[in-house]
Amino acid sequence: MKWGRIETEAGIVTGVIADGMLHPRAGLGSDEAAGDPLPLADARLLAPCQPGKFIGLWNNFHAAAEKNGNTIPDHPLWFLKPDSSVTGHGSEVELPAAAGRCIFEGELGIVIGQTIRQGSEAEAEAAILGYTCVNDITSLDVLNADPAFPQWTRSKGFEGFGVLGPVIETDVDWRALTVKVLVGGRERQSYAASDMILSPAEIVSKLSHDVTFSPGDVIACGTSLGARPIRAGQEIEVVIEGIGAVSVTTVAPSEA
Repeated sequence: MKWGRIETEAGIVTGVIADGMLHPRAGLGSDEAAGDPLPLADARLLAPCQPGKFIGLWNNFHAAAEKNGNTIPDHPLWFLKPDSSVTGHGSEVELPAAAGRCIFEGELGIVIGQTIRQGSEAEAEAAILGYTCVNDITSLDVLNADPAFPQWTRSKGFEGFGVLGPVIETDVDWRALTVKVLVGGRERQSYAASDMILSPAEIVSKLSHDVTFSPGDVIACGTSLGARPIRAGQEIEVVIEGIGAVSVTTVAPSEA
């Protein structure tokens, strides 16, 4: 099942996507219908949810850890992206002058479907609604500007630096997925989700002992090898077969 969110003349609607239509629901993950089906052709596709908490992970893939000489973590190494960083398919993402050098990071995103606090791995598995594509855009210059304090949140928190979409897929085996990034139609990143150090259920369970998760919260599982610099004027597409493809175009800073 695919969940999505669209903007129409009447407002923002969440529902199930099927046969070119969005079937409105009372809420994310709800079985309760909330109106007549709406044609996707007449609507703008948004990020499939608006997370209250948008968590990103670092150092969660064996291949990248080995290449970079990082130790294997036993607890997720995490940071927060502000909700204002969230954007969806087809958006333009401004690369601010203050951000300097930026890179794309194609990632698998976990979407929470029910409240969970201090949950077991089994409870965490049940709390996962589905998966989405993420582009965790990062300013390298900001991240490393102060040697005394890596600025994880600021470097990843600019407007539009949290790309989600195009949908949330509930019926997919994360172990069989491959995360790819295309820049201008050319493949620049490709890695297997199965190379994750901590599985989605482990991630959600362990993090639920740090924070309380609510429906719609998102966890980006971290990236692996192949993240590259980006510049204004590029189309950047994160593709995960079985979920879909989310694409944005980078633009230069506005004069304002």
